[in-house]
Amino acid sequence: MNTAENDVDIIIAGGGMAGSSLALGLIRQVPTLSVAVVEATTIAPSNLDTDTYQPSYDARATALGYGSRLIFEDLGVWPQLRSQATPIQHIHVSEKGKPGRTGMHASEHQQGGLGYVVDNQWLGRCLLQALQGTPVNWLAPGKVISARRENDRTHLEVDLNGDMQQWSCGLLVVADGGRSGLREALDFKVDTQDYEQHAIIANISTSNPHHGTAFERFTPEGPVALLPRGGSDGRDCGLVWTHRSEQAQELLEMPEDEFLGKLQKVFGWRLGRFVNLGRRDSYPLTLTRVAQPARPGMLLVGNAAHTLHPVAGQGFNLALRGLMRLAEQIRLAHAAGNSPGAMSTLQAYLDEHQPDEDAIVGFSDSMVRLFNEGPPMINGARDLGLVTLDLINPAKYWFARQAMGLGRRRSSLGAADSTTQAH
Repeated sequence: MNTAENDVDIIIAGGGMAGSSLALGLIRQVPTLSVAVVEATTIAPSNLDTDTYQPSYDARATALGYGSRLIFEDLGVWPQLRSQATPIQHIHVSEKGKPGRTGMHASEHQQGGLGYVVDNQWLGRCLLQALQGTPVNWLAPGKVISARRENDRTHLEVDLNGDMQQWSCGLLVVADGGRSGLREALDFKVDTQDYEQHAIIANISTSNPHHGTAFERFTPEGPVALLPRGGSDGRDCGLVWTHRSEQAQELLEMPEDEFLGKLQKVFGWRLGRFVNLGRRDSYPLTLTRVAQPARPGMLLVGNAAHTLHPVAGQGFNLALRGLMRLAEQIRLAHAAGNSPGAMSTLQAYLDEHQPDEDAIVGFSDSMVRLFNEGPPMINGARDLGLVTLDLINPAKYWFARQAMGLGRRRSSLGAADSTTQAH
């Protein structure tokens, strides 16, 4: 065991998309900050493979809202990120067996895309490349074993590939995902609502090009989402098919042709025939929130603080906005000579982020509840709602702004975007 204590301003537990984005945001905001990232995998900015990137058909992807694009532009990542990003030019929302539908188009908002679909592997690679040459101390493979607050410092025991090390920091940021072991070890209380659904995720090909259209189709079993991949004339899509939990395993084990046939009946023929299916995975759907994600010297962010139903595709977009708000509050605290782990700093961040989180959680949860099968009167009102949304421009505009992640965007410099605050 290394008994000498290493001291830095901030330690981030988790170097995935959230942790890497925060590290980059912090260094861009305050270049003099000392930041360390503890990451469980061996991949690091220093050993990143520089060979030509080869997209994988089975790679998982994330839908970035337009607001997230603006953040990555601020961070200097977007020029590289966009080379493998598929713009979402249109969003088509419908309900199986009902005439109601609504459509949103990037051209209506004078944008190049309502959002962008990016492979997680490519996004992570771009973030790590942006961190190359920065003073961020990357500790990998590593794991935070314990943490305690004493004398205005957070003291950590870190297992660095078998070498037990002592570290201290002004702020420990927990960004190790929705199944955060560190969150549990630190005894943060989690409120969980089980939707009794599973998401079946896979990549899938169609006989007709998607033309940059993302589809959200509501069915009695749950929503089906298809995200465009491979450019505007591509025929590959990312599938997220929500099903009742007891039927998920059956779908995972179903022969490919039977699975495609069942999906065809549910989704229809808007993209022609489904012709190829990648590896299928499944995960349970819950709404989890940590009511009090901040303590002196400790903060949960991203999926460690909240996980959402994927129906609105806002999980990472919400997290990214929160991370940039945190970076801004730490910049202000640093300028004032205050600790990044002081409760005044963390409360200022929560005051900024909580309204956005409440709005997005409410938006996602209400969509889940609205489109669950219900009484005929509710079904009729739901169908009328889709028709009305397509006819009334202000309502449609609001819905599109939520989908784009522009409802309450703030730039990484902390200045409110007045065009988005107004709606």
